[in-house]
Amino acid sequence: MNYSLSEQQQAFRDAAARFAKERLAPHYQARAREHRIDRAMVAEMGALGLIGADIPEAYGGLGESSVTAGVIIEQIAYADFNASYVQLLASLMGGMVAQEVVSRRPDLVRQLILCGTSAAFGRPDGDWQNNFLAERTAPLDAGQSMAELADALVPQMIGPASLPEGVELARSCMGAVNPSTYRRALQALMGFDRRADLARIAVPTLLIAGEYDKNAPPAVMKKMADAIPGSDYLEMRGIGHLQNLEAPEDFDGAVLNFLALPRELH
Repeated sequence: MNYSLSEQQQAFRDAAARFAKERLAPHYQARAREHRIDRAMVAEMGALGLIGADIPEAYGGLGESSVTAGVIIEQIAYADFNASYVQLLASLMGGMVAQEVVSRRPDLVRQLILCGTSAAFGRPDGDWQNNFLAERTAPLDAGQSMAELADALVPQMIGPASLPEGVELARSCMGAVNPSTYRRALQALMGFDRRADLARIAVPTLLIAGEYDKNAPPAVMKKMADAIPGSDYLEMRGIGHLQNLEAPEDFDGAVLNFLALPRELH
């Protein structure tokens, strides 16, 4: 297997490195003092293809691989020391990964956002857990494609106020997932339990729930919020499990408002 970068990936790396050196590095201390990145600079990064490179072209991205996106992020991070302190935004299964990060390496996290997630999935040998796994993989076992699975599953995950374009993007993204990756991701849920660690989260934390989310119901997320000292809780009306896709403007507004708050807990 060849692990070297392609010519196109090297070009992305070089472009990101130039931008980082010329535009990010000179003023990183000022951004650290102000706790913000200028919107014009974000727009410039987007115009250069340095944001969302792995998003499909049909939805405004470049359709590049996750490796390419990682190469870009790495170069951008080199220019600004503060990039090594993560403002960790995680939703769905990623919310469980985020809880692992903040539990194992709290020194790397300054702010935490958990969306449509849970602090536990339960026992690996539990009946409910195994039934969930079987139901989610049964269509694949029956010979269906991931695209067919997405067509059936995504409508069950959204709320009545969902943006149609966002729902279509969710179908497209899920349909492009490798079936073996999907199976392994589901298997990784088994036995996850960080409930005992919630009380030890010591960074500003926002929890966002969707009113119609059946996978991570508002009651579950509110209970998580009650367990995390000083956390904020928000419930998005008319929205289900895919908050950032169903209502992107409202979701982005909630995130940006939270990130603008003081970073220290008192």
